[in-house]
Amino acid sequence: MNTLKHILIPIIFLLSCIHSFSEKVNLDSVTFYLQRQFFYDSIKEAKINQLKDSIKLKSGDNIELYNLYSMLYDEYRSYIYDSAYVYVEKLLDVSNMMKDKDKIALSKIRQGFSFLSSGLFCEASDILTGLDLSDCSRETLIEYFLCKSRLYYDMADFNNMVEFRKKYNKIGNSIIDSALQILPINTKKYWLAEGLKEMKSEKYLKAIESFEKVISGGDFSQHDLAIATSSIAYIQGLLGNRVESKKYLIEAVIADVKASTKETVALRNLARILYEERDVTNSVVFIRQALVDAEFYNARHRQLEISNILPIIEGERINMIKKERDRIAFFVIFILILLIILLITLSFIWKSKNKIEIAKREIQSMNDDLLDANRIKNEYIGYFFSQNAEFIEKIGFLQRWVNKQVQIKQYSELKNFPENLDVEKERAALYKRFDQVFLKIFPNFVDEFNKLLKPEKQIQVKKGELLSPELRIYALIRLGINENEKIAHFLNYSVNTIYTYKTKIRGKSNVPSNEFIKKVMEIKSY
Repeated sequence: MNTLKHILIPIIFLLSCIHSFSEKVNLDSVTFYLQRQFFYDSIKEAKINQLKDSIKLKSGDNIELYNLYSMLYDEYRSYIYDSAYVYVEKLLDVSNMMKDKDKIALSKIRQGFSFLSSGLFCEASDILTGLDLSDCSRETLIEYFLCKSRLYYDMADFNNMVEFRKKYNKIGNSIIDSALQILPINTKKYWLAEGLKEMKSEKYLKAIESFEKVISGGDFSQHDLAIATSSIAYIQGLLGNRVESKKYLIEAVIADVKASTKETVALRNLARILYEERDVTNSVVFIRQALVDAEFYNARHRQLEISNILPIIEGERINMIKKERDRIAFFVIFILILLIILLITLSFIWKSKNKIEIAKREIQSMNDDLLDANRIKNEYIGYFFSQNAEFIEKIGFLQRWVNKQVQIKQYSELKNFPENLDVEKERAALYKRFDQVFLKIFPNFVDEFNKLLKPEKQIQVKKGELLSPELRIYALIRLGINENEKIAHFLNYSVNTIYTYKTKIRGKSNVPSNEFIKKVMEIKSY
């Protein structure tokens, strides 16, 4: 891992020289750094692994362990939430073992920050509200005030109700004032806190001055640079200075990449501005990367914010692709027409046009004929089933009538009617014909239907049968006969029996009940 680090550091240095902060940044710079994000993440991973290796050597020294866990937390805090939380827990354990009240408080503040960064506002509030800060160091108090003020600021940003937003910002300002009172003046941390307070107080020009002092002072970290430029970009956007806002967002995104910061909003905001400028191509790339970063960090509220924007941008991209495709199709057709005009005489074009029109009419006519044929087929099948059912009913009626005539000895009335009519046999013949016709249209129906059932519940058709009663019910449904009364009438069952069969089959299904009929209707004919 150390070898990897020695290889990557010169590469990163070279890349940074090519695209330094001092040069004019643009969207190509953002793309350049996003494509090389792996290198910066590799440097961070190498540093993390080196710290983890050091832990093994300091397993018995609680002070050293505390320092190593703190450094690992700092590496993970804006990189991966889950890992940051793991090392916060380790910090708490070591602090408790040392019974160091200041370190315990600082560890809990870091735990609150982890919750806050992941969007767990209630959990962060619970941790920060219950802290005992008596006898804590100034550094611990500063971290507490900064973390708790950010909690209220983030809650204000995430809340859609104006009155709550104002309330939370006001509370955040009062808390950050406590931090400013004990922060060393003219330090980067001081100006970042001062700028944040002025921004939330809507004193935008003063806020920009404070954030500019972070940058102009030099010797800033990439994370500090990202916070300052992202904040300035936000303010410039509020002031209507879109060009300036976009410029600072680009700087913030690059700084975030260099710092391997995944808990960020700069890339998402840049994507939104590009979308508003109709640069959908870059907007889609950036918003997708922002979502990847948010998922990598496991920032729930950032994922939610991005998920509200992503469908809009993606939808616009699809519309642009469609318009571009239509435009290309138009030009292709136009060029083809010009080519035809150059190669073929006007009269031949006219004849060809007529032939095309005739062919189109013939195709349309054929389509109409096919539609008619399909409707006729469906009508014929329905008619066939209806007539056969009615015919069997008539036979039943005649059989009952014959029996009546025999009982009253009116033999003279029977001479024109056949004897020994077997209604059940006729009905069985009808079902067999129905099964044959249906399976001719849907030869794979039984196999496809069984795929919808649990393996141990699949229907096995008896020898000599084509369809079982259950299959016959759903065969009728596949043909569009959905009413239980019609199905019961055709199959000579009661409506309750049909309902029972359906319920039984749905109990065997391996798909949700509300989708079962839809799946049956999707079974293809030949």
